[in-house]
Amino acid sequence: MSEIFQSKLPEEMRIERALPGVQPLDMRDWLRVDDAYAEQMGERIRLMAHKPDAVRATTAGSHAAVCETLDLIIEAVQELAGFQRDGDQMRCPDGRCVDLSGDPLLVMGEIIQEDICILEKPKDGSEHFLSAALLCFPAHWTLSEKIGKPMGRIHKPVEEYDENIRRRVQRLFDGVQVDRPLWRFNRAHAGASLFQPRLEKDYGTTDMTVSRDFLRSERQCLVRLPKTRAVVFSIHTYVIDLRPA
Repeated sequence: MSEIFQSKLPEEMRIERALPGVQPLDMRDWLRVDDAYAEQMGERIRLMAHKPDAVRATTAGSHAAVCETLDLIIEAVQELAGFQRDGDQMRCPDGRCVDLSGDPLLVMGEIIQEDICILEKPKDGSEHFLSAALLCFPAHWTLSEKIGKPMGRIHKPVEEYDENIRRRVQRLFDGVQVDRPLWRFNRAHAGASLFQPRLEKDYGTTDMTVSRDFLRSERQCLVRLPKTRAVVFSIHTYVIDLRPA
């Protein structure tokens, strides 16, 4: 895989913010197309073709939320430059035409740069769980180990994710309102690769040394679906090359 970089981080993602750094989001600014769109989409399509079981996962009963998510994405991208819908086809900013009648998760993956994780809360449950996802650019986690798991279990290998943080995160997910989405971002030094899965058993046992030559940042958004009430957690990944020109 060739290295894929954005030229710069968005201005609002260069500002240091205290954790958890959650802010209101204008729904019109949910999905973005940046200068790495064509290259990232090429990598997403390659991964979906060659590693489908690594990047796509669903649980029983998630289909309604997946379809509602796709409908929302299709509606949203038509407000962005470069997208044009014609029946069951969507022309994308890189000139590709995507068949909208295909597998809904894979269609998402062919249209937008964002990875999509869908979290639902059972009527008798206390936590949201990961019910479906299209995750082409994981940052040190493996989708097959997380699908179907509640939030607390998903973050089990993260030492800092204690009971207090678990409760705070759950309150955040419970509090997301329809048409009042939220967003945050993180930043870390990492390798240039966009696809960086990591197994839970390898946490704390393998070398985590990363290059200081690359900055990886995720723009993470939380959107409540009005019908299924699921929460869509979208991840737009930026990788910046810090090496001298």
